[in-house]
Amino acid sequence: MSDKHTLSVLVEDKPGVLARIAGLFSRRGFNIDSLAVGPTEHPEVSRMTIVVNVEGSPLEQVTKQLNKLVEVIKIVELEPTASVHRELVMVKIAATAETRGQVLDTVQLFRAKVVDVAPDAVTVQITGNAGKIADFLRVVEPFGVRELVQSGMVAIGRGARSISERNLRPVAVPAPPAAV
Repeated sequence: MSDKHTLSVLVEDKPGVLARIAGLFSRRGFNIDSLAVGPTEHPEVSRMTIVVNVEGSPLEQVTKQLNKLVEVIKIVELEPTASVHRELVMVKIAATAETRGQVLDTVQLFRAKVVDVAPDAVTVQITGNAGKIADFLRVVEPFGVRELVQSGMVAIGRGARSISERNLRPVAVPAPPAAV
């Protein structure tokens, strides 16, 4: 059984919530491997995707503590087979006149996208699961990785059901401005 778990946490969009949640993990001795926070379809709610390494401790301990925080609305563990996980990586790869063709072939093979070109480097954006990203980085490493930035993992459950279908009050969507 893996010690890593992916949690999807709906929280009130208020200052200090991220610090309180990160502090809770820290106080309990759990390592956060990845953390991504962003808006949801509800303007007053943010969604945190947290990949946590609990190293043999029960995950239930941390979820019970999270549920005690006033700003936490809902917590769902996303099982790998019942959810889609993605990360974004931008990587600056050395690309000389001699190697540029090979770098671009690799980019195409992995369905990545060139986002910037310089005389001696190519910056590439790639999205995918952790395995795809690790494979891509392993293949481009011999060309020379000059710089790399990686987002935290985001994940969503498969199928039509939404995490926010229950326990959230309906949000009034503002009408678009009238055309002049």
